[in-house]
Amino acid sequence: MNKRVLATLEYNKILNRMKTFCFSEMGKTEIEGIEPWSDPQIIESKQKETAEAFSMIVRRGRVPFGAFYDVGNHIQTARIGSYLAPKQLLEVSDSLRTSRRVKKYIQDDAFEGAHEILDGIASGIVSARQIEDEIERCIEGEDEISDHASPKLANIRRGIEAKNASIRSKLQGIISSPGIQKYLQDSLITIRADRFCIPVKQEYRNQVRGMIHDRSSSGSTLFIEPMAVVNINNELKELKLQEQAEIERILYELTALVGESADSIANNQSLMTELDVIFAKARHASEIDGVEPTISSDGFTHIKKGRHPLIPKNEVVPTDVWIGKDYRTLLITGPNTGGKTVTLKTVGLLTLMAQAGFHIPANHGTKINVYREIFADIGDEQSIEQSLSTFSSHMKNLIGILSDAGEGDLVLLDELGAGTDPTEGAALAIAIIEHLYSGSVTTMATTHYSELKHYALTKDGVENASVEFDVKTLSPTYRLLIGIPGKSNAFEISQKLGLSDSIIEKAKKYLKRENIEFEEILTKIQQDRQAAEDERDEALRLKLEAEKMKKNYNDKYGRLQEQREKELKKAKEEARRIIKEAKVSAESIIKELRKAGDFGGKEANRLIDDSRKAIKGKLEETYEGMGEAKVNAEIKPGDLKSGMSVLILTLNQEGTVVTEPDRNGELTVQAGIMKINVNYKNLKLLRKTGSKMGSRIQNLTKAKSSSISPEIDIRGTNVEEAIYIVDKYLDDASLARLQNVRIIHGKGTGQLRAGLHAHFRKHPHVKSFKVGEFNEGGIGVTVVEIK
Repeated sequence: MNKRVLATLEYNKILNRMKTFCFSEMGKTEIEGIEPWSDPQIIESKQKETAEAFSMIVRRGRVPFGAFYDVGNHIQTARIGSYLAPKQLLEVSDSLRTSRRVKKYIQDDAFEGAHEILDGIASGIVSARQIEDEIERCIEGEDEISDHASPKLANIRRGIEAKNASIRSKLQGIISSPGIQKYLQDSLITIRADRFCIPVKQEYRNQVRGMIHDRSSSGSTLFIEPMAVVNINNELKELKLQEQAEIERILYELTALVGESADSIANNQSLMTELDVIFAKARHASEIDGVEPTISSDGFTHIKKGRHPLIPKNEVVPTDVWIGKDYRTLLITGPNTGGKTVTLKTVGLLTLMAQAGFHIPANHGTKINVYREIFADIGDEQSIEQSLSTFSSHMKNLIGILSDAGEGDLVLLDELGAGTDPTEGAALAIAIIEHLYSGSVTTMATTHYSELKHYALTKDGVENASVEFDVKTLSPTYRLLIGIPGKSNAFEISQKLGLSDSIIEKAKKYLKRENIEFEEILTKIQQDRQAAEDERDEALRLKLEAEKMKKNYNDKYGRLQEQREKELKKAKEEARRIIKEAKVSAESIIKELRKAGDFGGKEANRLIDDSRKAIKGKLEETYEGMGEAKVNAEIKPGDLKSGMSVLILTLNQEGTVVTEPDRNGELTVQAGIMKINVNYKNLKLLRKTGSKMGSRIQNLTKAKSSSISPEIDIRGTNVEEAIYIVDKYLDDASLARLQNVRIIHGKGTGQLRAGLHAHFRKHPHVKSFKVGEFNEGGIGVTVVEIK
């Protein structure tokens, strides 16, 4: 890819930002060399590896990249038979440990087959735990070998400690002697040239027998090693030489271990560098809210809500761009500072990023075509040193582009034809566009020329686009409108800024009639588009509301149906019991009637009356056993008054009349917590008084209060199941007059909590809700305040 284009589209800034997500210097160096690919298969593979890493980070959290060094020189030293310093060995050990942990991190992911590329890389990493452990056992710091490195080293160091103690003991006796103290500058023991000495005044140098090892800067003090400790100091020196020799032997052994695995360690470093780059791409994707685009080779690019990655998230305006299907050339018009250049740079940079295997800041469903080469002439590149005007500078770049661009390339041109006479500039711009179109080049260009707007309207394969401008606020919206040519809005802007109407009217007279009509058509198109968008937005809003209402209705209807089935089942069981009891009673009465036939006369009549009363009493008991009052056989609209008890036949549910029937016979009935609109024909009047109903509700409230818990645990359910369970629980809690309840839903992915919170915002029983405090269960619990 052309280096100049990469710089123009600020691709290098993306690489510099991505380097900050690397853990190693090797990874940063590798990223510096990443350039866009032109092979769709390679690009898809690079996109897939980024997607795998992104998915793994989301599931498993931070990658365990620890200390990881460039050990290439260390490996080379080990191969030639020299030995590594302790610091270098620690770098090898740390790198091996990090490699092992990253390999485990990847291979322990439970989603089998979800990351084939990363699995393939990780499988090539060789664990060398023996080398890690041996280096860790022998080396304690960058310049220190452990006493446990070898038994011989431990013995030597014990001998050194003993000699040190012996020397200090002898020297302490010397400096404590009254006969010697007067010769000393200070009563202390010091070390010079790796020998233990005492500080003697210059004038008493002959009074203390020994070897002079150093002199103070002033010359007033000599550092003398007394003869009494010379031999012990010699023995100490010999022990230290033995220590150094043993340390070198240990370092040679450790280095030999590294040399034996040199190829594996070098391969590990290569694979770990590759993983470092992949996970850096994934972390960068997370930072910019990037997605994996669909990679295409059919010439069609469709960017959905694309955002320039170098513009802050709170400032960037998403844009929708598509090109290469119905048209291959897109001409973007509109006022200055409207976002035309940003649109070109966004399309170019996102395409470069996608072809480099990077995720791009756009919405899912974005499709990027793979271009053989990308050319760009963007910005004012006037050169004073070369005495080139703006027009000449652009033309020089264009000449190079026109000679090199061909089929399968993307060309981005900013302010095409600008910097010269408008008539000639427009003609030249049209000729350039036609040349590129005839060469099957995909082209996006920005311009101010009306001639190019006319050209795009009449030329097949060429489409107009514009950046939206709000004349009321004199500010761009940065929205790209494809299919609509843009207005310059020069008159409107000037008028808003205070230019007199007379001057504007004079200016309009100098415009050609066809130009005025064309601008009027553009104005009408934009007005119609805005009206259509407003109507579409309103229709979409109404559709969403209708779908929401339908869903709520279906949910409530489903719960009612389920409750109805339960009540019917319960009623059938009760009915079977009552019928059985009635049958027994009826058989008993029949026997009594048969006896009455034997008596005749008054005695028979008396027995019949008694039997009739018994049947009637039994019927009363049956009604009470079914939990129902007597039902009126017929009902008229005028019979129904507010507060009356009725049976809703379609639901087999008792209720209370709230409103009297209208002229169509429709009325509202309160059934539990729900108000239902029904026709009077679907009701039967119950012989119940309001006081009895109130008593029943009081009894129900009392029963709920004694049995309901102040919290409910719904962990393990999905959102739909949880809403149904919680709805019933909140009904009971409301009846029990609880003020606050705790919904235990757990932490998990947060989807269950989010679903419940959305449901609580419109729940009739919920006054307010909040996430639980630390001592209440934290984000795994929601505390609900009941109305």
